Amino acid sequence: HLAVRPGLAQVAELGGEPLRWSPFGARAAGNPSVLAAVRDGRAGVQDEGSQLVAWALARADAPAGPWLDSCAGPGGKAALLAGLARQAGESLVASELQPHRAALVAKSLAGYPEPRPLVVAADATRPAWPTGVFARVMLDAPCTGLGALRRRPEARWRRRPADLDALVPLQRTLLAKAIEAAAPGGVIAYATCSPHRRETVEVVEGATGVETIDASSVLPEVPDAARGPFLQLWPHRHGTDAMFLALLRRTA
Repeated sequence: HLAVRPGLAQVAELGGEPLRWSPFGARAAGNPSVLAAVRDGRAGVQDEGSQLVAWALARADAPAGPWLDSCAGPGGKAALLAGLARQAGESLVASELQPHRAALVAKSLAGYPEPRPLVVAADATRPAWPTGVFARVMLDAPCTGLGALRRRPEARWRRRPADLDALVPLQRTLLAKAIEAAAPGGVIAYATCSPHRRETVEVVEGATGVETIDASSVLPEVPDAARGPFLQLWPHRHGTDAMFLALLRRTA
């Protein structure tokens, strides 16, 4: 799956077959680097599920103001959000904990003209940005990655149930900080590449100071994806990674 950087390339440049729901991508065989749009940084490889999660955040009703991607590595969602923010007249801040992954984010944004989105290497549990200022916040939280087993089958042998004991507290902290970063009325997207209840529904249900937005109503084109008020994509239904999405609005 390939995705254009909004405003920099057209889907027709990607060749292949347009994706079913994302207006930004196409499915093609072969080496992506043979495409000029990919070599020039105007497009990149990105699963359709990842594209849909970013698109949902951009489509939700939110106040004016800057956007934040608080766990941006390796940069696919940030690259899509950067173009959508630019089209809306807004700016994007993209943060990633590990410097080498922050460099990957910067590379994914290099196709955009100046002024480019700000990329920082920072710990989202101890934010390097002020609270209460962002209109839209993307949190693609570190997770077990079980939703990507079709692409990374070895993960079924690397992951253990005990991994959740460390991941879930981190996910809860990251979500609390993402909520603090949002302005009143701002929208927070909590996403994981996992369908596991402990790191999806249960994390969101423990959040405070927010109300839940019906995520499936923001993406009505995508069938059979509602998981209560949340969105759950599945490889066997949607041909994507098993991405989970909750959309939350800050109320306090």
